Amino acid sequence: MEERNETALSEFILLGFSSLGEKQKIFLFLILLLTYLITVMGNVVIIFIVWVDRRLHSPMYFFIVNLSFLEIWFTSVTSPKLMLDLLSISRTISFHGCMAQTFFYFTLGATEFTLLVVMSFDRYVAICCPLQYATIMNQRLCIQLVLGSWLGSFIVISVRMVLISKLRFCGPNVINHFFCDNTPLFLLSCTDTSGVRRADSILSTTIVLSSLCLIMLSYVSIFFSILRIPTTTGRQKAFATCGSHLTALALVYGSCIVLYARPSGSFSLDVNKGVALLNTVLYPFLNPFIYSLRNKTVKLALREAFGRGTKSCEMLLDSYR
Repeated sequence: MEERNETALSEFILLGFSSLGEKQKIFLFLILLLTYLITVMGNVVIIFIVWVDRRLHSPMYFFIVNLSFLEIWFTSVTSPKLMLDLLSISRTISFHGCMAQTFFYFTLGATEFTLLVVMSFDRYVAICCPLQYATIMNQRLCIQLVLGSWLGSFIVISVRMVLISKLRFCGPNVINHFFCDNTPLFLLSCTDTSGVRRADSILSTTIVLSSLCLIMLSYVSIFFSILRIPTTTGRQKAFATCGSHLTALALVYGSCIVLYARPSGSFSLDVNKGVALLNTVLYPFLNPFIYSLRNKTVKLALREAFGRGTKSCEMLLDSYR
């Protein structure tokens, strides 16, 4: 009976940003709603334009499409629930809903790191082995790399969830966060979490730092290859092809190292909430702009698609006149 009572917790309360005043909550809700809508529409546009424009049917844009698809779901794991909680008095989430949220958050996050490694490998082959690029980065390998990223992350985070599922929660049930992150969940457990904390810390650090090391190795090789290019124009063009990816890397790894690859207790949970908000909202929002506004081919494809759409609308209106 005692064990049943310890595991009978059916829901959690997400404290979120409850300390804000009502006007501040409404303002934050409107900002988050606008950001979420732009994020979804922007990433959908990237997926659509790559799909319809044959000039963008290359490995680099195939990986960008997968990243855009991932960002839509990554921000959807936390943003809708956060917006709902800002407007409601009850900020509860079921136990199973909480476990599902933390599972998808970390699975999509791990997949993002793996995709960024794959994209850095793609840039390495394009710049360091340009003559063999089409042969190496063939369609079969690209599909295998993407499927491996998704499947590998799913398996690794499933192992993590097995460890978390062994924890028991007997109250209190208030999570000092806007989603079910690992640190506040560990604080609520009524069992010894030292082993799970250690394993989770090792797993998170390994994913973040190992992927970062692989990316750095790729870019060190890229850097030295670019220096060997004889013309200034050629070097500038090579650097430009890596600019978008480097911007994405700075945003993603900067926030995640602060959140998960540092000693526990370095920052308060309130600081964690602010950094996590940037991680789950800001980068998915910036992703379409990073890969479109900094890319001449994408901008040209967008202008042409917009022009065709405008012309089609004008012809449709003329037919009704």
